[in-house]
Amino acid sequence: MIDPKKFVERLAASGVDFFTGVPDSLLKNFCAYVTDHCGANHVIAANEGGAVGLASGHYLATGKPALVYMQNSGQGNAVNPLASLADPDVYSIPMVLLVGWRGEPGIKDEPQHVKQGKVTISLFETLGIPTDVLPDDEYAGLELVRKAVERAKAESRPVALVVRKGLFAEYKLQDRKPDIASLPREQAIEDVLESIPEGAVVVSTTGMISREVYETRVRLGQDHSRDFLTVGSMGHAIMIALGIAKAQPCRRVFCLDGDGASIMQMGNMAIAGQSGCGNLTHIVFNNAAHDSVGGQPTVGGAIDLTAIAAACGYNRDGSPTFREVRVAKGARKDLGRPKEPPQVNKALYMATLGVVAGR
Repeated sequence: MIDPKKFVERLAASGVDFFTGVPDSLLKNFCAYVTDHCGANHVIAANEGGAVGLASGHYLATGKPALVYMQNSGQGNAVNPLASLADPDVYSIPMVLLVGWRGEPGIKDEPQHVKQGKVTISLFETLGIPTDVLPDDEYAGLELVRKAVERAKAESRPVALVVRKGLFAEYKLQDRKPDIASLPREQAIEDVLESIPEGAVVVSTTGMISREVYETRVRLGQDHSRDFLTVGSMGHAIMIALGIAKAQPCRRVFCLDGDGASIMQMGNMAIAGQSGCGNLTHIVFNNAAHDSVGGQPTVGGAIDLTAIAAACGYNRDGSPTFREVRVAKGARKDLGRPKEPPQVNKALYMATLGVVAGR
């Protein structure tokens, strides 16, 4: 294992002292240490592409590379600025990418991580980004960090370090922000599901919210045919819901979203708000935290999501409805996961919508 403190110290000794990214469960101990100790030199970005932009700006202003951390599912968000901004064929900007390898081949993981895990290394290879998997041995791992920084600087390019599960030694986040509300999210979700009219359908976002929707249906003795559980695609649940609402304008569609997800792809709110789909309701459960990957803070507690939604066109006559529900951080420790594979969820959901999957 690698001590997060020693990892950060080795980076600093190599000239890397600015950190940005999107929290990941495999990196949560590292992310927690950086959150506690790096102050203004650490920014939790809305999405991974934004983090690459931040790192690029930092280099332009200081001449020093930054570290960008992400889950491998965030590679998609990062590809555009990595290829069209930081690449040696464009502006040639050095940075170190620290990437949690969810879905590593041979390691059991959730279904949304399987494909991404298979292509993590090859995707970086296709982009021409030198990539190494960090070894579990602390000395060897820290030496590889030093070499990665030196290569990034010498060749003026991004380099990637891939992190396997369990690499970082445990470190608990000390600087925990107080809850912005006392209502448990699972209770709030149950209240919403019980109030949804007959015939309406749900699209729930990735992470704890979809898991709690699934568990709530079990507890209420209901089936899962009305719920599309978006197990990946963070930030895009509202676009899935909008696609359904536009195609079936006589059906009520409810999107159950999270603050981290809605902030990650906030432009989607502008499109939904201007869609004219009065049958769409967008509910954001806001606890100002990336709850499923270590509780790292979001800016959800400091911004007015309702005002942002109103500016986008929500809550007007004939427009989608927006509601923010402020909830407490955390989930119960025995929270389960969907037992059926995504393809089964899809087929049941499409049957509810009156569509035969595959046709």
